[in-house]
Amino acid sequence: MLQRLTTRISHGLDAVLHEDSPLLLTRGYDFGERIWRRARSGARSAPLRLLGHEAAFVRGAEGVELFYDESRIARAGAMPGLVREPLFGHGSVHALDGAAHRHRKATFVEVAYADAQVERVVPLLEREWEAEREEWRRGGTRSAYDAAVGAFGRAMMRWAGLPGTAAAQTRWSARLAQIVDGFGVPYSPEYLVATANRLWSDRHARRLIEAVRGGSLQAPEGTALAAWAFHRDEHGELLPARVAGVELQNSIRPMIAAARFVAFAAKELHDHPEWRERIAAETAERGALVGGPLATAFAQEVRRTGLFVPMLPGRTRTAVDIDGVHVPEGGRVVLDILGTDTDERSWAHPERFAPDRFVDVEDYESIVTFIPQGGGDVATGHRCPGEKIVIVGLSAAVAVLSDPDLEVQGRGLEVNRRRLPTKPASGGAVRAKGTRRGCPFH
Repeated sequence: MLQRLTTRISHGLDAVLHEDSPLLLTRGYDFGERIWRRARSGARSAPLRLLGHEAAFVRGAEGVELFYDESRIARAGAMPGLVREPLFGHGSVHALDGAAHRHRKATFVEVAYADAQVERVVPLLEREWEAEREEWRRGGTRSAYDAAVGAFGRAMMRWAGLPGTAAAQTRWSARLAQIVDGFGVPYSPEYLVATANRLWSDRHARRLIEAVRGGSLQAPEGTALAAWAFHRDEHGELLPARVAGVELQNSIRPMIAAARFVAFAAKELHDHPEWRERIAAETAERGALVGGPLATAFAQEVRRTGLFVPMLPGRTRTAVDIDGVHVPEGGRVVLDILGTDTDERSWAHPERFAPDRFVDVEDYESIVTFIPQGGGDVATGHRCPGEKIVIVGLSAAVAVLSDPDLEVQGRGLEVNRRRLPTKPASGGAVRAKGTRRGCPFH
């Protein structure tokens, strides 16, 4: 008995000593670089231990192919609830697999991915970003990030058919943005704030669903509000109002989360003024903020290089082997999102910020190793269906930030790579050209 106890203690100590999850807290976005040191140069897989499970850290086309193979990898139960619950909400599509996932995902595809839905949001984005540009021209001091949270949030809430004044929608957008900001720091008071904002948002969204179902609130046809209020699961049952409210938020939250990309876009425009000039000329020639080819290419390169989602976990349905690493059934496969988007075997000079690589690229989904918002097939897999809307929104933000009447300030553009998620410290300070800062006598 003493020998068995000693063996268990030894195994337990060994597991603790070889546990890699603390590196996420201490290394942040440099976690992947640390793990890849264990593997040979150019390896597609590296061993690690994650929350007590044997795991493989994978990247590149080979890693993407494995991770999105539902016959081998499941997503349900792979992400710790401590992270999943505040970010996605309890009972969300992100916790489903198989037929249940495909059935609910079909509504997301109909609501957010269809071309008609993307076209419907364009004038709303144009209006909101035009208003933000005018506010800066009049001396406004909001950062690029804060402006994006408001502009994206108001546009998406109107697109989704949600009621409320612009001020109320801005406040709810700020709550949703804080959830994204705080979910990844469970050691910080910001996590408690994110949890409180999740509770408030879930209650508010549930009440909207109940109001539509009760007839006291009209949901315009074709909107996310209407779709989720009357969505039925694979058994023909209406979703609980709370879950429907969670999915309503998940229809608008990806766009609000993309405000972080806008902060990175501000940094890159400051560092690459030649692109500001090119995009400003394009915007003036087109007379529109959304969808300029150069602005879109710039937005795509920001999505490739910006520090956003660093990795995604999956659970093995059966034992798998990839590039010399074995993972038993019930283990974990972790897809290195950042490492795949900057993989030297997939991208020419991946360390360079080079928007030209996306010029004239229309079918970005066919680039297997371009996965800033997930990979695989949108309709059947776990790729974010809101990606197309995010891209047009980012193109508008990039066009505005390139305006000759505005300038991105150089201060506060440093990035804390240890924090998950992160962004430039200032959020991208923007001012009208010629605007004085601080006391005019100093």
